[in-house]
Amino acid sequence: MTKTNAIKLFEDKLVRSVWDDEKEEWFFSVFDVVEILTDSKDPKQYIKKMRMRDEELNFNWGTICTPLQMIGRDGKRREIQSADTKGILRIIVA
Repeated sequence: MTKTNAIKLFEDKLVRSVWDDEKEEWFFSVFDVVEILTDSKDPKQYIKKMRMRDEELNFNWGTICTPLQMIGRDGKRREIQSADTKGILRIIVA
């Protein structure tokens, strides 16, 4: 399975992403997407509160989000909570 790291731009902001050759789809950093769409100063807390408000999202979080190796903001490889397009759209609905 080959995974290719990439950075996408959305309104001049960076979104970490990984291409999964096996599944033939992109996975995006949930943290980055939430940060961009909410303008939150603390996306980690925003995600936590969002999961508390939406029981179904919280219950299915492990199915929606997958920890994948990406380059962290500190430049080191890290496990980053990621979701495919369908998962990102589900998170946005919350």
